[in-house]
Amino acid sequence: MVEARPEGQSNPPSRGSIPKSVANLPQQVREELGRRLRRNRGAFREEDVQVVELPLLKRAVGASALGNCMEWFDFGVYSYLAATIGKVFFPGASPAAQVVSSFATFAAAFVVRPLGGLVFGPLGDRIGRQKVLATTMIMMAAGTFAIGLIPSYDTIGIAAPVLLLLARMVQGFSTGGEYGGATTFVAEYSPDRRRGFLSSWLDFGTFTGYALGSALVTVLNLLLSDAEMVSWGWRLPFLIAGPLGVIGLYMRLKLEESPAFQQQLDEHEKNLAQESAGGELRTIVKDHWRPLLICMGLVLLYNVTNYMVTGFLPTYQTETLHRSSGSADVLVLIGMVWIVLLITFIGRFSDRVGRRPVYAVAAAAMIVLAVPSFLLIKADGTWAPILGVLILSTLLACFAAPSAATLPALFPTAVRYAAMGIGFNFAVAAFGGTTPLVTEALVSVTGNDLVPAYYLMLAGVIGLVTVKFLPETAQVPLNGSQPMVGSREEQRELISTSTDLYRVERRHTGVR
Repeated sequence: MVEARPEGQSNPPSRGSIPKSVANLPQQVREELGRRLRRNRGAFREEDVQVVELPLLKRAVGASALGNCMEWFDFGVYSYLAATIGKVFFPGASPAAQVVSSFATFAAAFVVRPLGGLVFGPLGDRIGRQKVLATTMIMMAAGTFAIGLIPSYDTIGIAAPVLLLLARMVQGFSTGGEYGGATTFVAEYSPDRRRGFLSSWLDFGTFTGYALGSALVTVLNLLLSDAEMVSWGWRLPFLIAGPLGVIGLYMRLKLEESPAFQQQLDEHEKNLAQESAGGELRTIVKDHWRPLLICMGLVLLYNVTNYMVTGFLPTYQTETLHRSSGSADVLVLIGMVWIVLLITFIGRFSDRVGRRPVYAVAAAAMIVLAVPSFLLIKADGTWAPILGVLILSTLLACFAAPSAATLPALFPTAVRYAAMGIGFNFAVAAFGGTTPLVTEALVSVTGNDLVPAYYLMLAGVIGLVTVKFLPETAQVPLNGSQPMVGSREEQRELISTSTDLYRVERRHTGVR
């Protein structure tokens, strides 16, 4: 293991002179704890280490994951029904134009996502994460439920696509405060050593929601004729959002605020938290521009892949490869189930090896494997397309699993929700949500059905560049928060380790 070089020391201390408790610390953890101990001028005491009670931790992670599952079931259903929705709301257009119009309405929700982030982010830093997350839950459910009630174009004419657009914008506005808030909430509840594993349950909920939406649409396509789907079948998944929203709202209202938010802030953070929303946003852009750009680069990598697989791939198979909607939906469903099976294991793995290696290896693999994956998806037969989807799904799981732990760790507690709202939503609006629209349009214009693979390769290159500047945060306390542990035993262990580390720091910097 490469040891951190203490301040004022030209050569690292020999390993034999370091207590085992200190030598076993990952380099990034030792460096951060050392900075805190030097600032405190002493080892940690009990009040310096936050213990998260196990029942509260389980409730926070479980409710957040389940609420996210419901939210992204609502949002994801639209992707699986894009071709059908095009026929219902844009019947006069050609089949290709119907799909592009449907994806344009899909992308419109992402236009207002940054606005939702700008509103809900600062609000979450002031009144708390839990209240804002309850609000976004009910707004998403209401927007999705409304889509299921909108009459078709044949019934009310141009008002139908207009109402669809408005409902999608409500969805987008609420989602602008959802992912940033949910990741912030779970990350602030998680013990430092297990943040990758516990935070990965949030995206476990996301892809479970996607999978449930895909499964429901698949069943409907198998049971109903095309005419029945266009007439009324497409409405059923949207109408389910009503009762799901009530359940999700109840669960989120039962949660307690995160420990990091409840901790007493120092005077600087108090003043920052009392700033106006505009003042807070200016502070984020001025003082945190570097982590903001890193956040946007990682979000681009994750969400271009995400919406390529979940939003574009079903329609790509039906409209470009001319496969049945049933087989297309089953193929994507297999990929979603595979991600659900993988994601928490990758999250746990990122706690052991670090976030940077997971991102870097997966981004490099994306550059190499994007074209072969799409060639497999295009191939005839059953197993080649399944293999192609599984490759892309595995890479997507590698981007998704560490994200909920990595992105909130880039920012201090006082501005974390707002900064996530800016970085995440602007990147998703510009690159993620537009992925189905842009790739479908490029395939239509160029006639090259490998354009989606080239798009993924570009995202992989951007991801690799971003990882170069990403600080390693695995097992490191969140910026602006106390060290977090999962038990009193871990608290005593950390206090003992901090005593050893403080002695090492003093000895090798010449302090007596």
